[in-house]
Formats: sequence, C-alpha cells, structure tokens
Amino acid sequence: MVQYHRALKTKRNGSGGKKVKVFDKKMSQYGGFFSKPKLEKEATAEKREIKRITAGNNKTVLKLGLFANVINEKNVAKKVKILNVVKSPDNRHYARENLITKGAEIETELGNATVTSRPGQHGMVNAKLIVK
Repeated sequence: MVQYHRALKTKRNGSGGKKVKVFDKKMSQYGGFFSKPKLEKEATAEKREIKRITAGNNKTVLKLGLFANVINEKNVAKKVKILNVVKSPDNRHYARENLITKGAEIETELGNATVTSRPGQHGMVNAKLIVK
C-alpha cells in the first residue's frame, strides 16, 4: 500500500458536531514504496533505478549496492567494498536481510562505518568510519 502523507483530523469538531470532508486526497500527498536498497555479496555490479517525482524531476534510487564512499577520521573519502550490514536502528530484521538504510552500521574493508546518506533517496551509500 502506498503511504499517505496528510495529517489525520478527528471526525468531530470541538462542540461535538460531525466534520464533513471538504476535498479528496491529492496526488502530492501520496508517498512511494520503500525501495529496499540491498547488499548482495555475489553481485558484480550495482543497480540503480530512475524514478519520476513531483514537477517532472527525477530521483535516483539504489536497488543493489556494493560500494560505499567512506570518510575516515582525517576527512578523506575512499570508495570501498561493503562486506556486511552489522545492525540497523530502523528495524533489526534489516541487518539480517542486508538492507542498507540511513544510520545502519556496515562492515567495510576499512572497518565498521555508519551510513550517513539515504540510499533509497540519493542513489549512493555515503558512510563515516567508526573510530574505536
């Protein structure tokens, strides 16, 4: 089911009278589906999808990610391979399914890193190295 972004109102007003709907839902109040940016270890190439959004603009959606742009403690970015999704604050099952979301902790070739971008919205994985 598509997400519906509009504040829900009560069905009664302050004096107890019943409220009547003035207008229908607008297309701009509907959201999209969760894109599920996934990590597959045996894949050979990343997969991206271009979607049309409001006002005729385009959005790049990451479907399958293999690499991340990781920033180390010296603020130098490197493109490294993602090995595994360690944990995800959104849903503990996302780590089991290897879904990459913002805030997820991923294991890379440089070490563990926290995802700072939104792969389902930006089309790439940016992460910051966790300093221990």
